[in-house]
Amino acid sequence: MDATAGSAPRTLLTVEAAAEQLSIGRTTMYALIKSGDVLSVRVGNLRRVPVEALAAYVQQLTTVQLAA
Repeated sequence: MDATAGSAPRTLLTVEAAAEQLSIGRTTMYALIKSGDVLSVRVGNLRRVPVEALAAYVQQLTTVQLAA
């Protein structure tokens, strides 16, 4: 039986999982975090990306590109 079957959606993603969600590379994801374009949080020594931060980033890209 799959341990993730029936579990709630994740609230925080690893940087790698966030990059996969956006179909970009890990290095690009770290660059977006470092520049402040994508919000991230620290949980202990771990860097995590809130799912809402990805949605906000995509919305920002869409808004900027539609306005251009």
